[in-house]
This record gives sequence, structure tokens and C-alpha cells, in this order.
Amino acid sequence: MISLADLQRRIDANELSPEKALAQSVAAIDAQETALRAFVCRDDAPRAQTSGPLRGIAVGIKDIIDTADFPTEMGSRIYRGNRPRVDAPIVMLLKRAGATIIGKTETTAFAANDPTPTLNPHNHGHTPGGSSSGSAAAVGAGMIPLALGTQTAGSVIRPASYCGAAAIKPSFHLLPKVGVKCFSWTLDTVGLFAAGVEDLARALAAITGRTELLPGAIAAPKIGVVTQDFAGAPDAAGAEALRIAGRAAERAGASLSELKMPDVIAEAWRIHYVVQEFEAHQAFAWEYLENYEAMPPLLRGRLDASKGITAAEYDAARAVMVQARAALAEAFREVDVLLTLSAPGAAPKGLTSTGDPRYNRLWTLTGNPCVNVPAFTAEGGLPVGVQVIGAYGDDARALAAARFLEAALAR
Repeated sequence: MISLADLQRRIDANELSPEKALAQSVAAIDAQETALRAFVCRDDAPRAQTSGPLRGIAVGIKDIIDTADFPTEMGSRIYRGNRPRVDAPIVMLLKRAGATIIGKTETTAFAANDPTPTLNPHNHGHTPGGSSSGSAAAVGAGMIPLALGTQTAGSVIRPASYCGAAAIKPSFHLLPKVGVKCFSWTLDTVGLFAAGVEDLARALAAITGRTELLPGAIAAPKIGVVTQDFAGAPDAAGAEALRIAGRAAERAGASLSELKMPDVIAEAWRIHYVVQEFEAHQAFAWEYLENYEAMPPLLRGRLDASKGITAAEYDAARAVMVQARAALAEAFREVDVLLTLSAPGAAPKGLTSTGDPRYNRLWTLTGNPCVNVPAFTAEGGLPVGVQVIGAYGDDARALAAARFLEAALAR
């Protein structure tokens, strides 16, 4: 993979020009894109900016995020040829930091679960995950050093795990989502993919201007292991990834304890569906009512099946969400971070499904920062990650602990 941190260090030391750094990504895309199909469209002759911390950094933008220089088609024929007049604020923040937007990456239609043409870079017979499939595959294949995705259930962390990339779903509201096609305004979160945790930290700091997010160290973190029994048992590869990660962290000096979550946490996991689908009916009102036959079939089926959710059920679900956020905040009084599964296991075989987000839903609902760290390689060369979860608003600690774990696994 292409390390953003390495490129930054070499550019800052005048060992590499921004133009040559950008050319690395162009060459990598040229070499692999025909096979992987990670991009919807791209700039074949991009120009590097000469200032800013992200100068020379090629960035892929998930194609539900508005861009003035490229169409935003959202993976749907309903929006074919749609050309926004302005960039989404998150895109402008990247440009302000010096990044070069190299193209739009494949997304499942409307960031739901109808698969894309993108292949898993580690095994073409397995899914790259969704809905941020193109972004995860492009980074995991070493095409680009940075990409944007979004997560409403598990659409950043899960494909990162499947494609072997580091990724962060930041605290809710840390990154702006204006100009991003809405699925659920309570849950939608913009996230980042990169080669490693340091790359994520540097990128997030550059985008937000928050220097506290720059790569930090944490010695002997207190880690609470959460198995999420309420979400069902993982595959063997998922369980092995969690075991390996925990053992590596302990050997490096961390203290681990298994945390039992209060009952409201399991209930919050259950009602994620209610919040997501109730809001989706409003977010997709025009598409569903005016373009029903053109809707992607799996999303259309979801909306058909969830029409009966009532406002009272939605209000009750949101009340549970508030209680769960408070209960989870209490849990962080005992530990620095949580450690749990990023996905049930390795990427499933076949391209008709994007995988299962059941180990991601809770943390999207509670808004906590989540960092995927690759931990294990399963049969078929398929990566499997684990996620490090921080207290709400403490993205710096989540990144520092994830970097600690990454280093421990490398040893």
C-alpha cells in the first residue's frame, strides 16, 4: 500500500516532489484499475498542489459525495450524469489541505447493499465489502494513499477489514456530511481509509486542523474486550483475529479485561435497524415514490419491508439510543479503549453480497470513533481486522491505541 505518512515525510524533506508523489498513484491505478474496477471515473492527468500538508496526496471520493469536477451518480441510474455545481464541504477541506481529488470511487447504490463491480484486491472471488467498496479496494490495492467513505451501519470498518486497509469512522459530527447523499441523518458518518493508523491520524488532523489528532503514543493502554454476543458468534477467522490482537496487545504491555455490556447496549444494537430504516424512508422519499422501478432492487426491497415502522417505534428507538450512549460513556471510566470485531470474519466468497455489518451497527448508533486495524490473514490471502473503539469525542486516544495495537501486531 502507499503510505501517506511516508509521502509526507519525503515531500517535507524535498526528497520527493508533490508531482512525483501523485504520479505514483496514477501509475498504480493504471496498472490495476482494469482488473479491480475501484473507480467510477477519474482524472487521467491530475495536477498536484504545491502547498498544504496533503500536497501530493491522491484522494478517492466515494460517489455519494458531491464533487464539482466529477459527476456524482450514487451508484444509481436515477442519477446518471448528475453534476453538482459545488464540492461537498469535506471535499473542500481536503483541497484546502492540499490534496488532489483523483476520482470517484465505486459505491453500492445509495450506500445500501446492492453490490458494485469492484473486486477484492486480495482475492477476486470474494467481496470487497460495502458500501464503500471502491474506496476500500483502491487503498487496499495500493492505488491511492487516502480515500473517503461513509458508514451508516458498517460501510467503512467492514470493507476496510475485508480489503486489509486501516480505516477510521470518526466520532459523529467530527467531519461534515453536508453534500453527502443522506441515508439516515442520525447515523451517517464520513470516514477515511489509508494504509496505516499513522496515515489516518495525519490525514484527519490535516482535514480538521486539529493538531491533537496527529500521531500520538499511548503506553500500556487499558483495553476492554467486547465480544458482542448479542450480535451472534463470529466466524473462525474473526475469532482468531480478535484472539491474536488481544495477545499481541498484552505482550506489548497493555492490560486486557473482558467487559460485560449492560442490557441497554444489546437493545441499542437491536433498534439500530428501526432508526436507519425509518429515516431512510424520508431520505429516499423522492427516489422511492417517483422512481420506484429504477430503484436498486435490494434497497427497494428493504424499503418495501420496512414501511410499517411507526413514528412511535422510531421515537422509542431514539430514546434507547440516548440511554445506550450514556451507558457506554460510563464504561469508558474503566478503560482507555474497547477492542472488538470489525466483521464476522474474512470477506465472504462471491460477489452477490457485501457481507454482514452486525459487529458495526452499535458503534455507529452510539457515534463512537472506531479504527480498523488489520490483524490476521485467513485462508485465500484474505485480511481480517479488529476495531479499536474510543470514547465519544476522544478520537485522538482511539488513534493512539490503534497505533499501539498496530505496532504490537507488527512485532
